[in-house]
Amino acid sequence: MVKNVRQVNCPITIKQFGLGQSNPTYLVIGIDDTRAVCRKNPPGELLSKMTHNVEREHRVLHALRKTEIPVPIPYCLCEDNSVLGMPFYFMSFLDGRLHEDAELPLVSPEERQEMWHDAVRTLGKIHLINIWSTGLKTFGKSSNFYNRQIATFTRMSDTQCKVIDVETKQPVGKISHFDEMVSFFKDKKLQPHDRETLIYGDFKMDNVFFHNSKARVIGVLENNQGQPTFQDGITLGMPTYSTILKWYNEEVGWDVEHESGWASAFAIFSPAVITQGIAARRALRQTSSIKRNELAYRMVQNLIHRGKSKSKI
Repeated sequence: MVKNVRQVNCPITIKQFGLGQSNPTYLVIGIDDTRAVCRKNPPGELLSKMTHNVEREHRVLHALRKTEIPVPIPYCLCEDNSVLGMPFYFMSFLDGRLHEDAELPLVSPEERQEMWHDAVRTLGKIHLINIWSTGLKTFGKSSNFYNRQIATFTRMSDTQCKVIDVETKQPVGKISHFDEMVSFFKDKKLQPHDRETLIYGDFKMDNVFFHNSKARVIGVLENNQGQPTFQDGITLGMPTYSTILKWYNEEVGWDVEHESGWASAFAIFSPAVITQGIAARRALRQTSSIKRNELAYRMVQNLIHRGKSKSKI
């Protein structure tokens, strides 16, 4: 570390962050209060390389440093498992505000509106990135996005539902009406237009750092592949879904309103599988957030057992 992370002066103190589900994340504090952040894959056999892949995260962070997207500075990546037992990387520490609640209850209605606006604006900028100039052309396939996502989520769910809890010896279980949802989403006639763009798969408020005193995004975390969505505003100062679409359209220059219904439904389907994955990691005692693993378990049990009537999509 002395050689590769010179931004932090040893000896160091390490503290694990309480948020986050996919990869354990740690605050590294130097003797003179210099700081960095370390992210690593969780211990044990990984259920999904899509969910746990710090190598990909590091690559995207490095590429986005060439753009106007605010991201932490990646310091170094270690892929030698003999060091910690799994890959890990260091990045800069962001001194800002991270809000776990998307309704931002601790700020004024005016600032809440401005913060959401800048978050949507940042998302639009991500979707406008030229993947050729950033060196991400080989990062993934650029077509048939939704069907590839559906195939991936199906494989993930098939694996996750069979995971046996280490204590109760009970399987996580299958998500209710999963096959019917897959059949619906695979219909290409209903799918949105297939655009070649960099997709942020986990764009939500607790992955976005804001300036300490300004309604401005200073950092975006956890870059994966997926489809973002937002909920209708119900708190004073929260933007409505139509307002969010308007902001997004203004930023990217294309109209997605006619696609928003399908995309919003898909953006509920995909987190259902991700939540099931959290429950599976909880069953294996691999979750990185003690605070949330019980919540995830209860959520996925609700998804598994919800409703006995035939679903209508």
